[in-house]
Amino acid sequence: MKRARFLVAVWLLIASLAQARAFSNKEAFDLYGRTVQLLESTAVAVPELARAGAPITENARQALLTMRALDRQNSGLTYTFLTNLRAYLTLADFVPKPSPFPEEAARQFAELHDGLNRIEANFRALLDQRERELVDPDRDRLSRYADANSKLPPPQPAKPRVVFLGDSITDLWRLNEYFPDRDFVNRGISGQTTGQMLGRLKADVLDLKPAAVLVLAGTNDIARDIPFGAIQNNLAMIAELAQAHHIAPLLASVLPVSDYHKDENPAWEMTRRRPPQAIRALNTWIQRFCRERNYTYVDYFSGLVDQAGFLRADLANDGLHPNSGGYRLMAPIALATIDKAVPAAPLKTKRRWR
Repeated sequence: MKRARFLVAVWLLIASLAQARAFSNKEAFDLYGRTVQLLESTAVAVPELARAGAPITENARQALLTMRALDRQNSGLTYTFLTNLRAYLTLADFVPKPSPFPEEAARQFAELHDGLNRIEANFRALLDQRERELVDPDRDRLSRYADANSKLPPPQPAKPRVVFLGDSITDLWRLNEYFPDRDFVNRGISGQTTGQMLGRLKADVLDLKPAAVLVLAGTNDIARDIPFGAIQNNLAMIAELAQAHHIAPLLASVLPVSDYHKDENPAWEMTRRRPPQAIRALNTWIQRFCRERNYTYVDYFSGLVDQAGFLRADLANDGLHPNSGGYRLMAPIALATIDKAVPAAPLKTKRRWR
């Protein structure tokens, strides 16, 4: 049995080493959850292991619960999980086992060793991924719109240009369908924070010489636990730089979120990473900041929130990103604000002399 287990482990190790990408959150959580189950079940077959391995199993369980609460993998917590799994398997090699050893227990131990190899491979991939992010030459993804920016014609006075700067909520918004015959330029990039938007402000906004920039940002900052002060500073700098270049800053409220669709997909439990109280606090600051600086506040929140304080169930399929119904409600709010802030220049007519 030991030789067979060794050969299986070697084969799985080779296979895992060949795996370059990190697991998705679902893949990782499924594997880690199964591993905790195996830690519990193998301990039942080995009484000494049940007593000595209980703290180790609990450490692994808590690491997994914390990652689930964060709704993302974390290299530090993955390392904690991994070291406790290694400790458990090392302990299992030394404690006395019943004889004959149950076949099912042997199979479960083999699966645990398989899991160890896969988790080690995933941990290495997570570290590689983090290192790539740290040295990424295009952290802010300036390349995304570089070609489109170079081909964009100059703006026309009779049709004020407005750049929509944002994250996935902006990125997914088909502006040409909701605002036909307007010079509205979409510069949203999914997953971005206010810091990344600030990093590409010159290329994706200032250099395009719009009359206004409509900024919808902050939900990803909240989800990533970026300090509140940093979010404020980034939004303030975006607005002040736009104003300094004679571009009217329009700062939008962060949209509400909901958990109404979490039964369809557990990942759609949005309030865990984006607490409604944090969204309201940021919106309160944005509104006050706009009032103090005489900037324009775009209030999407009030139009999309329900009586319970969440994003209306019919306006988003995942509790975060508006569906067509959500965008239909947002469009007139944006348009009314833009037309008030940057009205089109009147058409010049030739004076007739008599």
